[in-house]
Amino acid sequence: MTVLKTSLRNFFAHKGRMALSAVAVLLSVAFVCGTLVFTDTMNTTFDKLFAVTASDVTVSPKAAKVDETPQGGVPESLPASALARARQAEGVKSAEGGVSSSNVTVVNDDNKNMGSSTGAPTIAGNWSDNDLKSMEITSGHAPRGPTEMLVDADTADKHHLKIGDELRTIAQTGDFKARIVGIATFKVTNPGAAIVWFDTPTAQRELLGATGRFTHINVTAASGVSDERLKQNVTRTLAGTGSYKIQTAKENADENRKSVGSFMDVIKYAMLGFAGIAFLVGIFLIINTFSMLVAQRTREIGLMRAIGSSRRQVNRSVLVEALLLGIVGSILGIGAGVGIAVGLMKLMGAAGMDLSTRDLTVKATTPVAGLVLGVVVTVLAAYLPARRAGKVSPMAALRDAGTPADGRAGRVRGVIGLVLTAAGVAALFAAASAKKASDGSLVLGLGVVLTLIGFVVVGPLLAGGVVRVISAVLLRAFGPVGRMAERNALRNPRRTGATGAALMIGLALVACLSVVGSSMVASATSELDKSVGADFIVAGNQRIVPQAERAMENTPGLAHVTRYKVLDATVTSPDGKADDKGVTAADPTYADDLRRTTTEGTLKAAYGDDAMSVGSDYAKKHGVHVGDTITVAFKGGKTARLKVAAVTSDDSALDKGARYLSLKTMEKYVPKDRVPPNQMMFAKAKDGQEKQAYAALKRSMEKYPQYQVRDQTDYKKELKDQVGQLLNMVYGLLALAIIVAVLGVVNTLALSVVERTREIGLLRAIGLSRRQLRRMIRMESVVIALFGALLGLGLGMGWGATAQKLLALEGLNVLQIPWGTIIAVFIGSAFVGLFAALIPAFRAGRMNVLNALATE
Repeated sequence: MTVLKTSLRNFFAHKGRMALSAVAVLLSVAFVCGTLVFTDTMNTTFDKLFAVTASDVTVSPKAAKVDETPQGGVPESLPASALARARQAEGVKSAEGGVSSSNVTVVNDDNKNMGSSTGAPTIAGNWSDNDLKSMEITSGHAPRGPTEMLVDADTADKHHLKIGDELRTIAQTGDFKARIVGIATFKVTNPGAAIVWFDTPTAQRELLGATGRFTHINVTAASGVSDERLKQNVTRTLAGTGSYKIQTAKENADENRKSVGSFMDVIKYAMLGFAGIAFLVGIFLIINTFSMLVAQRTREIGLMRAIGSSRRQVNRSVLVEALLLGIVGSILGIGAGVGIAVGLMKLMGAAGMDLSTRDLTVKATTPVAGLVLGVVVTVLAAYLPARRAGKVSPMAALRDAGTPADGRAGRVRGVIGLVLTAAGVAALFAAASAKKASDGSLVLGLGVVLTLIGFVVVGPLLAGGVVRVISAVLLRAFGPVGRMAERNALRNPRRTGATGAALMIGLALVACLSVVGSSMVASATSELDKSVGADFIVAGNQRIVPQAERAMENTPGLAHVTRYKVLDATVTSPDGKADDKGVTAADPTYADDLRRTTTEGTLKAAYGDDAMSVGSDYAKKHGVHVGDTITVAFKGGKTARLKVAAVTSDDSALDKGARYLSLKTMEKYVPKDRVPPNQMMFAKAKDGQEKQAYAALKRSMEKYPQYQVRDQTDYKKELKDQVGQLLNMVYGLLALAIIVAVLGVVNTLALSVVERTREIGLLRAIGLSRRQLRRMIRMESVVIALFGALLGLGLGMGWGATAQKLLALEGLNVLQIPWGTIIAVFIGSAFVGLFAALIPAFRAGRMNVLNALATE
């Protein structure tokens, strides 16, 4: 009880000094809990949607897969006879046919896409009784003919649609127009998909290209019949009439949930990874806080030891303070985490994905995880300072100084740090020398971890030299004040090293990602300049429909247009090994549109009759050479034996590993109704007509806003913008770690000011002005921040350069250091130091000189 009372007394006596450490714990726990609540809420939203929309039993074609566009562009379907037989099954109350397609685009009179801007699909289908489970017509009526349609209320609100507006639906089978006659509102949350409905005959004709067919059948059980029993009865009734996938409501919902779950897991673990980085940075803050508190309380701890407290009791006293800090910070963090989750939901809502706070999900495991994580991390971080406190001897009560430094421990630490750093550098070198990217990536990860730990451990040794260099450049011009700031930063290298290391981690990741991002853009741009011969590239979020293809082919000023299709196929090499990576079929002009280097044969020959090409990696792995025969089993078509006419070099990021054949060859083995739409299309302008052809092609494709027309300049810009957006998002997540690092600098300076109260009083007494005192503390802060930035940026550039060597194995051969970004971050770190010093410098300047001199 004495230990607990002492800990409580000390905790509340130094609550101001603990505050910033508590904020660091709060932020880290809040990010973890916010991530868990946000992803759990999204899962709840989708679960409710899938549970409500699923019928008791669903019958669909065997080949149909969730969230997958069929190869032919038209959804897989089953005949109306299957519906008639399903109705005859025992235990069936009702059965109705459904039509649904996500390979559509809906536009208004101005050719503006009415779909979601978040990547959620646009879904078109027939209005049925099953839709009444999740929807309610709140305005107008259901569609009754070929010129009528129903839209969901969220899409209507977002695009200001009303009854009477005419929309055009672009499907694989053609374009058609219909007027809005009704608006339906979701009874559950719609995560963002745009949905339109037609009457059944219209949906069949326009979306499937045939009447009397359905994409699925919804079967409702009679009273007292379980879903499992109904499934057995329907399966028995449909046996022998075709190949069907028959699922209960639970199985259907589970399949849909699985397709969404993989995407949600990526978001969840990525965000938790950044939270982990923030926790790692917070550890340095907590270590520094308790180390300085222990140093400031050396006489107090010595007195406790003198009156009978054991080392174990002193140690336990510090750990109890850490426990209290972890509990307070974690509890506040859990509450803040729920707020972060709500904020993320609002942010997603502004971007177009609707998430209702009614579905806010806080599982019991979330606060438990936040509390345990926050407390464990805090107590572990305080363990070393607690051990140091336990080593304070009773004689320390007679001394005025803090705990003496352990020179031998410092030397051991230095040796360990150098060994770890050397091992990390060796691992990075091994990764850069790897022959396969998959092998090198594991070694790269090891090198990153070892060098990071090594730099953290060896930081106090580096602090002396690096701080002196920075000070010689920046501080010497400020005379005695600058020299005092330098000496303050060098006074406790361990503290300076830990404070700088917190900032180092975040900036190392920023530098690494900047190098990787810039190198990717530079490599891709170089590859485009070297390899792409096409003037224009047309692609989008929907495979290119035939009417858009015809519009492109009829554009004036084009020398040629190239069609490019990706086919599902099983390819078997001469050694008998098969894979399902498919093949690429294109017009022979594609050999000019993308200039691929060949190691054997010529690419033009690969577009001959019953010929194909393979990539050099595939050829090396399976011993394939020009003249060999490869078996290609086309999905939905015949099996072909094609002769290898070319081996293309895989030293490229564009179409790496692609296996080419001509459209003419493909048409021999794939039925017309199974031929996939073009994945993208390429075009070459007539000589001297590039500008006119570009403008004409833009006009031709204006009716199809789902596709983008780009020349090479547009393509490079979009690539740069996409990488830039990704990096900005990552930088935003890393900002949490950098904020915690800044709190660490603030806390270190604040505690340092308290530690040096008497010294500050003496300086003021001998003539140092308040302005000079504040400047000295700001300069000390800037030096510490620049020390961390220098280590972090140097380490990050090393990681980035090594990662680029691995990317070079995938064809991204250009290393580009973004010096502008690196310099801007370095200069920004100085401002971070200035900002961090504002409050400590202000408090130091306000000290009463006499009170400061009287401080013990």
